[in-house]
Amino acid sequence: MHSTRILGRGIAALTALGAVVAGPAYAAMTGTDQVGGPEITSTSTSDGATAGRPARDCAVPAGTSHAGVELDGVAYPVRVHVPDVAPDAAPDADHTTGARPMVLNLHPSNGNAESISAYNDLDLTADAEGFVTVAPNGAIPVADPNPDQVWFWNVPGVPTTAGAYPPPGTRDDVEFLTAVIDELVSLGCADPRRVYATGHSGGARMASAYACARPDKVAAIAPVAGLRAGRPSPDDPAAVELQSCAPARSVPVITFHGDADTVNPYQGNSDKRWGYTTQLAVQSWARMNGCTTGPSVAPVTEHVVRETYTTCRGRADVVFYKVIGGTHSWPGGNDSSATQEVSATELIWEFFTHYRR
Repeated sequence: MHSTRILGRGIAALTALGAVVAGPAYAAMTGTDQVGGPEITSTSTSDGATAGRPARDCAVPAGTSHAGVELDGVAYPVRVHVPDVAPDAAPDADHTTGARPMVLNLHPSNGNAESISAYNDLDLTADAEGFVTVAPNGAIPVADPNPDQVWFWNVPGVPTTAGAYPPPGTRDDVEFLTAVIDELVSLGCADPRRVYATGHSGGARMASAYACARPDKVAAIAPVAGLRAGRPSPDDPAAVELQSCAPARSVPVITFHGDADTVNPYQGNSDKRWGYTTQLAVQSWARMNGCTTGPSVAPVTEHVVRETYTTCRGRADVVFYKVIGGTHSWPGGNDSSATQEVSATELIWEFFTHYRR
């Protein structure tokens, strides 16, 4: 069993969410659907370092920029953050190729790449630990027009939070996230054996669904306030539709959920987007991972309890942090309602370091 500790690195205060640099397709940014290869546009750095100096063998510059990822003839700008540290000095870099671990950071419904990056401060941990963060956007606009450039994910088989199923022809986001991973690997930035996925709310549901569909692509996942183990049964939303999540390999899971969450209720609801309880989602992943020990329940802080399932196939533990009285928030995140007793960002990264495909 891996060891889990609460790290004390402070979470920087949110100064501004900022507007998203681009919409879901380059067409929105350039007026064209033409794809001409992995276009890289530098936008900023997190620490004032000069953008444009790439890590060794990584075609994306240090700092924060946007890389083009093509799917079905359309190129989408994807926010990429490469730490400004030489791969040889990065604790988790592959010192042969310079490739680093990569974490997909998936925004919630009604969000975008910039808002989730500001909210959970994953880039700060990436800078300290030497991994790459990648924050794509969903492709379903929350409104039409969509001046705030905020999006829904196309989570397989379920409606969006607006209550409607995605229309025919909507981008397949399982295929899209696969293309994102493959592109960052091909650019020399990501180690394909150490790709991980996290997300908040709708992004957590998308990360869960991706692990169900492509367990061969992710070494572990960390859904926050949105773990699922397949879609709710159409006949009984309180049950899991088992065939909608049958991964061919075990996927380690760390997850966080507040028992006072009113958006994705801990106790579940009758919504076909959400449905069954968080506890059932956790237990379902433990079952799918073949865990035979647990749950081991231990208090972590005054309002946080950890449940751990171990002795799993491939050492794919399932760890659940339940926040007593917790809201629909990211523990330790830039949200006045979020508990500051633990940092989900720090605990997630520590968990990830124990796993590779």
